[in-house]
Amino acid sequence: MTLADSGVKVHPHGLCESTDVGAGTRVWAFAHVLAGARVGRDCNICDGAFVEDGAVLGDRVTVKNGTLVFSGVTCEDEVFLGPNVLFTNDLRPRAAIKRGADELLPTTVRRGATLGAGTVVVCGVEIGENAFAAAGAVVTRDVPAHAFVAGNPARIKGWVCACGERLGDDLTCPSCGTAHERAGSGLRAAG
Repeated sequence: MTLADSGVKVHPHGLCESTDVGAGTRVWAFAHVLAGARVGRDCNICDGAFVEDGAVLGDRVTVKNGTLVFSGVTCEDEVFLGPNVLFTNDLRPRAAIKRGADELLPTTVRRGATLGAGTVVVCGVEIGENAFAAAGAVVTRDVPAHAFVAGNPARIKGWVCACGERLGDDLTCPSCGTAHERAGSGLRAAG
């Protein structure tokens, strides 16, 4: 069975070498998904994106133009990766030294998180559920659930709802009305 037979759409100028791709996923022009990458259902991998072997994308993940997802990166369901997001996977890169997969530091982006355009994620971190990194952020440490981070290095500037709206001081969403409460270093929806 071919990818097209399984409901995967690959643009004539796109390249999808992985056979582990869910139905409804679209791979656009000049995007490249290597063999060994796992891609869920209904993902959108836009022009010029690259998904390396050993990378994992959950269901309904958006990978915008020019984004690079390297081996060891896991993005859970409904993650949004803006244009030109860059993940690293080696803290000590050297051209003359080829590291094995077991030497690379894993990175996890939890369900519903958003990484804005040009975000750089240094390997070995976890970005919490529904967190939001502003455009150009450089993420060098873990980001708690629902945190809004910005800057270089990225720092917490506030909190966001699952709907993407910034939360007020009372941690209630002004858009959808969802109340939030502290949970560990992050937040969760109350109730």
